[in-house]
Amino acid sequence: MANIPTVPPSPPLHDLLVIDLTRALAGPYCTLMLGDMGARVIKVETPAGGDDTRGWGPPFLGGESTYFMGVNRNKESLTLNLKDPRGREILHHLVARADVLVENFRPGIMDRLGFGYEAVHERYPRLVYASISGFGQDGPYRERTAYDLILQGMGGLMGITGEEGGPPVKVGVAITDICAGMFAAFAILAALRVRDRAGQGQWIDAGMLDGQLAWLTYQAGFYFATGENPRRLGSAHPSIVPYQAFRTADGYINVAVGSEAIWERFCAALDREDFAADPRFRTNPDRVAHREVLLPELQDILAAQPTAHWRNVFDAAGVPNGPIYLLSELFADPQVQHRGLVVEMEHPAAGRIRQTGIPVRLSVTPGSIRTPPPQLGEHTDAILSELGYDGAAIARLRQDGVV
Repeated sequence: MANIPTVPPSPPLHDLLVIDLTRALAGPYCTLMLGDMGARVIKVETPAGGDDTRGWGPPFLGGESTYFMGVNRNKESLTLNLKDPRGREILHHLVARADVLVENFRPGIMDRLGFGYEAVHERYPRLVYASISGFGQDGPYRERTAYDLILQGMGGLMGITGEEGGPPVKVGVAITDICAGMFAAFAILAALRVRDRAGQGQWIDAGMLDGQLAWLTYQAGFYFATGENPRRLGSAHPSIVPYQAFRTADGYINVAVGSEAIWERFCAALDREDFAADPRFRTNPDRVAHREVLLPELQDILAAQPTAHWRNVFDAAGVPNGPIYLLSELFADPQVQHRGLVVEMEHPAAGRIRQTGIPVRLSVTPGSIRTPPPQLGEHTDAILSELGYDGAAIARLRQDGVV
C-alpha cells in the first residue's frame, strides 16, 4: 500500500479556483478529478446536512459516510444558505475570483437562485460554467430527476448487460454518474484552453444520458449496421470468440482471444490443435458464427482444472487471461500496490482512511492527494475571512443560519 505521493511544486491545475455546487456523485467526481490535479476546489454545501451523500450509509467511519469520502478529497467545505441574499452575496464574492463553476442542480434551479449561466456569464465573462444533469439542459426530459439506475436503463446499458434470457443487470458502480463527471472534467479543460486563447468562458452541458450513449461505441455500431438489438451475452463479447469468463474447477477465469495468433496459442495450450484446424473455428468470424458449438466444448475443458492451473498454462502460452477478483483480492494484488492505487491518509473524525489512488500519471507534474475529505463546513470561517469578513460578521452569519 502506497503512502500519499509527495506534493509537486506546481501541480497541473494549481492556479485554478473551482467553485463546486454539486452533490451526490457525477458532479463531485468531476471536481475530484480537478482537485487531484491541483485545482483549489471550494465545495459549497447547505448548512443543514450538506451534500446528500453525507448521510448515505452505512458504512460510516467516525460518523463520516464512506460514500461521501470516496469522491470529496482535495476539497474545502463552505456552508452557505443560498436562499438567503447574504448567502448569495458570499457566493458572488467567490465566483468573482473563480475560474470554474460546476453545478448539478436540476435545470432551472440555478436560474431561480440568480446564478444561471446567462446571468453569471454577463457578470463574469471569463468563468467556465459547467452544468451536469441527467438529461441535459434542453429537450423534453430536461427537468426529470435522474439517478444512475434510471440512466443505466434508459442509456441502453442494462439492455445489453446480463446473461442471455435473464433479467437486465446493472453495472456494480454508478457508471453513468462517473461517465458524466469525467466528460465534464474533460470539457472544462477544453474550455479553459479556449479561454487562454480567446479570453472568454463558456457553458458546458454534460448529460448522463449523453455520456452513456457515447460509451456504447461498438454496440451502437452493431445496431447501426444491422438494425438488430445486440443480445445479452453475459461476460461474452458480441464480435470476438472466445472472449469471456469460463467456469473452472474452483472458480472462474477470463480469457481474451483477440487475434488469430492468440487463437492458435490457445488451442495448443489446451492440447486441442484440432480446434484451430476445424473450418467452423478457423477465423474469428467463423467462431462468432459457431459460438453455440464452440463455447460449451471449451467450458467442459476449462471446468476440469482449477483457476491457478489455467492461469499458469495460459501465461506460459502467451494467452491473455486473468482472475475475477473480489475487492479484497484486487487491493492485495502486487500490481495495484506497485502502482500506488491505494493511498492512506488521516481524517480528523474518521481516523486513518484508505482511498483509491490517482489513476493517471504525469511524468513532470503529477497529481497529488493533499487533503482528506472535508467535514461539513470545515473551512467556512477561513474562506469567509479570506473574503474579508471579520469574526463578528461571521458569528452573525452563523447565528442567522446563513452559513
